[in-house]
Formats: sequence, structure tokens, C-alpha cells
Amino acid sequence: MAASVFDSQHLGKLFHSGELAALFTDSAEMRALLLVEGALAKVQGDLGIIPQASGSFLHRAAMEVQVDPGGLAEATQANGVCIPAFVAALRKTLEAPEHAQYLHWGATSQDILDTALMLRLKRAFEHLSIHLKHHLNNIAENSDKYAETVIAGRTWGQQATPSSFGALNAAWGRPLLALYHEFEAHKAQAFWVSLSGAAGTSGALGPKAAHTRAALAKALGLHDPATSWHSDRTPLTWLAAWATRLANALAKMGADLTELNMTELGEVTFTGAGSSSTMPQKQNPVAAATITALAAHATALNSVLQGAAVHKHQRDGAAWMSEWLALPQLVLGTGAALHHAEHLSRGLVANSARMEDNLARSQELIYAEALSFALAAQMPRPEAQAQTKELCKTAQATGRPLSAVAAEAFEQLDLSAVFAPAAQLGEAPAEARRFAADVRALP
Repeated sequence: MAASVFDSQHLGKLFHSGELAALFTDSAEMRALLLVEGALAKVQGDLGIIPQASGSFLHRAAMEVQVDPGGLAEATQANGVCIPAFVAALRKTLEAPEHAQYLHWGATSQDILDTALMLRLKRAFEHLSIHLKHHLNNIAENSDKYAETVIAGRTWGQQATPSSFGALNAAWGRPLLALYHEFEAHKAQAFWVSLSGAAGTSGALGPKAAHTRAALAKALGLHDPATSWHSDRTPLTWLAAWATRLANALAKMGADLTELNMTELGEVTFTGAGSSSTMPQKQNPVAAATITALAAHATALNSVLQGAAVHKHQRDGAAWMSEWLALPQLVLGTGAALHHAEHLSRGLVANSARMEDNLARSQELIYAEALSFALAAQMPRPEAQAQTKELCKTAQATGRPLSAVAAEAFEQLDLSAVFAPAAQLGEAPAEARRFAADVRALP
């Protein structure tokens, strides 16, 4: 097994994260670092902090040169961070010492690394938001399509009361829709620029430090927090928590589909089923199970990131390294879960005949609650509940349907509506259609 499933030749497609994988490579990091260093030089030149000619040269060169990440390994092992070696390699590559001396002016390693990370995270989370919307559209279509399709609602793994498959889709979608709205409302302030120097005081950046940071944020399309955040990991912990909540919300659908696809139920079919090596009759719910596994992985990684938010003093090497270990895996895992979920929701088909059959096979005990309320119209509620329990016991003991047992016990009452599936759906169809309408109202 490879060290990371996302890099594995044989597991990579199972945990495919789409375009996100390209954002978490050494080459992508080098490119982001170059963009930050180039933009910093450009704004410092424009503000007169360094010679403008040097700022323009460094900005232009940063978009053209390359830095070999492998060449940074030895120095990174010694320094615990790649930026000293990166800056030295870039200065050497430029072959223009009169300009290169102004590279990285007043910044510290964490400024460059954190800002470059935010550039990549911004693209990654925008990707997640786009595909989350696609997934929501798929769920909304299914919610509307199956709004009246009766399915057994289940609690503790047992039939409880009737519901609709459309309402189940809406239940999958509601937390996802809330997460979509939350990100859209927060995204303008979610991705922070970092520029405050060695100990967060901006001392080496000079009197125009605040102007420099604001200009750098504008140049890179990031948010200026107007403060140092070297030891304040709030922006990263918020993103990590949002991604984890997304993964777990997706896993709700994965877990339900794994159950509903079982041979014993057979109530849904979907794309992403796989075969067994020895049992040709099986179609395993691989994609659904993968989502559930990825959510568990994200939850574990999120705990590392939340714990790593405690940085001692002005910078904490160990806590910072913990982010490097956990954050890329968390984002890729959430992306892979969303990739599977989007495909599942697009190819999901309800087996309505099997749903009806499963309702019937319960001896109609699923209508016990409805029966107790119908009887409560004729007698006190506690008595109605007690009578219903006795009728259920009789049905189970005799193997007869509850409707027949109830009709025999209460010949004078018309209980037909109690045992009509469509009459027992309550707000389920309306909720399914409300969710679909809410998704379609998205801009």
C-alpha cells in the first residue's frame, strides 16, 4: 500500500479527487511560492520600498522561472522549512544580483508559505463549492422526482413510519445546502494574506507595512486580515472544519445507500457498484462505502488540525508541521468524497416496486402509529396505544397483516386510510419539493 492512497497507482482512482490533486503537488507549491514572492516585490516596488525596476524585474521573472523542489530537500531537512533554500535557489536562477537582493524583502518564511497555501486553498475550495452545487442539483432533481415515492422510514435499523424517497434525498441535501450558503457568505474573507515578518511585528517591513500587506492581498486576490496571524490558525481551522462537515454530510448519503442497496432491501440502484473476486452474484456499493470511509478519515485529520491551532509564542514548528501533514489529505479526501457523491446522485434510481414490497412484508406494522392515532379519536390516547400494542402482538403471533387484525377488532370503524401508504406521508412530499425549489433558486 502506498503512503498516500491519493498517490497510489492502483488505489488512486478509487480515491480520485478530480482537479484538486494537481493543487497539492510540489510543483504547484513552487508555483504558488513564486507568485507570492513576485507579487510582493511588485507591490514593494510600486510603494517605493524597493527600487521599482527591481520590483518589476522580480515580478516578471517569478512568472517565468522554475525552482526544482528536489534541490531544496537537504536544506529543508536542516532548516525545517523550505523557504531559505527556495529564496537562495531563486536568487541564483535569476542571475541578477542587483535585483535579486530585494527578493523576500522584510518577509519571513511563514508569510510566504501561508500566503502560497491560501492561494491553493482558495482554488481548492472554489472547486469544492462548484461541485457541491452540481451535487445539490442532482439531489434536488431526485427529491422532486421521488417526492411521492413511498419508502419505509427506519429508526434503529427497523421500519418506523412511511416516508418518501424524495424526502430522504432532501434530508441528504439540507445540510449540504446550508454548507454551500455558509461558504458563499464567508469566502470573500476566508483566504488570508500573511505578511508580518519574523515575529509578527512587521518591524523589517518598514513604515508602509500595512499598505504593503493590503496591496499584496489585492494583487493576489486574498483577504487582508489587517493583522498578523502567524499563531492564529483560525482561517485554516475554519476551512478544515467546513471541509470535514461537508465530508460527513456526504457520508450520510453514502451510509444510507449502502444499506438501501443491500440484497435484503434492494430499494435503490446506482452507479459505482463493484464486483466480488469470488461471488459473482454480488454488486458491492463501493462508491457509497468509499464516501463513508473518507468522511471518517477527514474527521480524524480535522482533530489533528484543530489541536495544531495551539501555537506556542509567535510561531510553533511542531504545530505548523502538523498542518502540512494533515491539511492536504483532508482537502483531497473531501474532494474525493464529493466526486463519488456527485456521480452517485446523478445515477441514482429508486426501485419503487421493491420499496412497496418491503412495506407489505412488515405485516403492515409500519402503520401502527397511524392506527393508534386513528383509535385515539374514539378513546383516550393511552388506551388507544395499549389497544394498538395488543393488535400488533396478535398480528405478529398469527402472521396476519395488521389491517386485517384491526378490521376484525373494530368492525364499526373505517380504517382504510390508515393502511394507505400515500395517506401516511405527512409533510414528506412537500419537504422534498421545498428542498428542490430552494436549490433551484440558487444564483
